[in-house]
Amino acid sequence: MKHKELITQTETFVKNSLNNTESGHNWFHIDRVRANALQIAKHENADTFVVELASLLHDIGDSKFHNGNESIGPSRTREFLMTLNLHREISEHIVNIVKHISFKNTLDTTSSTFNSLELDIVQDADRLDAIGAIGIARAFSFGGFKNREIYDPSIKPNLEMTKEEYKNSTAPTINHFYEKLLLVKEGMNTSFGKRIAQERDLFMREFLEQFYKEWKGIK
Repeated sequence: MKHKELITQTETFVKNSLNNTESGHNWFHIDRVRANALQIAKHENADTFVVELASLLHDIGDSKFHNGNESIGPSRTREFLMTLNLHREISEHIVNIVKHISFKNTLDTTSSTFNSLELDIVQDADRLDAIGAIGIARAFSFGGFKNREIYDPSIKPNLEMTKEEYKNSTAPTINHFYEKLLLVKEGMNTSFGKRIAQERDLFMREFLEQFYKEWKGIK
């Protein structure tokens, strides 16, 4: 089967799987990550087929929506890829990307390591969608989904958060900027990703400055 047909099958599977998902993690998010990844891949000597499939499948079983279970995403990915009859090496590469893509894994120094250029690209693409204007919108969408406070000055950001603390956090959404979003720029893998992240990071800082100006009302 041609790559284009395999991509189309994957798109259909992902759209059906993410039907009625929280708006920050739905098909539109997936499609943006794919576009980001393919754009970054133009500047790297990467396997674009692996990049595209991994981008499409990276949130197929996000642990945030499965009681913190991190095995669901890789498991569902592997099961689906078996239906495409891909070479085992390609399938396992994609499964490993899905398994290791999450930001929270960077908070666990004991976790197993997996490295590949394609992981770097998909990870950068996903992180770019977590920052900037889209990132701000997604943060507050997820905060509302979880019924979290927008901001509480008495609750300070945890800047030394462990992976488990990150997974279980119920802190206000503004804290999330300091606990993750403003850290993303420094964790980018590719030079192209870093350049785009720089622009989006600046936008978030400007947003926060305006937010604090408005927080107590007009003076």
